[in-house]
Amino acid sequence: MQRSVPQLGDHVMKVYETYADTLFRIAMVHLGRREDAEEATQDTFIKLIEKAPTFNDAEHQKAWLIRVITNHCKSLLGRGWRKREVKLEGVDPLTTDNPEDHALIELVLSLPVKYRSVVHLYYYEDYPIREISEILEISESAVKMRLKRGRQLLKLELEGEEL
Repeated sequence: MQRSVPQLGDHVMKVYETYADTLFRIAMVHLGRREDAEEATQDTFIKLIEKAPTFNDAEHQKAWLIRVITNHCKSLLGRGWRKREVKLEGVDPLTTDNPEDHALIELVLSLPVKYRSVVHLYYYEDYPIREISEILEISESAVKMRLKRGRQLLKLELEGEEL
């Protein structure tokens, strides 16, 4: 006898298909390495399965997933082994056909984490300041200040390259 109630696996697969790319990009912004970002994305979906939280709507679910992956990335960055590892030269964390886009992505990835995450959520994921403050659990004024400082750092780097 088949069930008419969808199974948990089907629900998780739909959520994965919907949000995996976004979560992976967020992890790449934080971690900078494809392997670490893939692991963080997997761990986020494992937590979704383990916790099986109830969400009010799709936006609530998306915000929860972003919060989980952001916290997971922060914990990975705080571990001692990660601080001692040596990054491989010549490995592109993100691929793009446009060299200008690639250069800009590299500049964003070179920002300190607190600016990088806010810039990514605002410009690449199109989140408004209010939602970024809720996701990162910081005030709206802190989000605005981090955006301002992140833009200033990017501007300095871009002006330095033109000289």
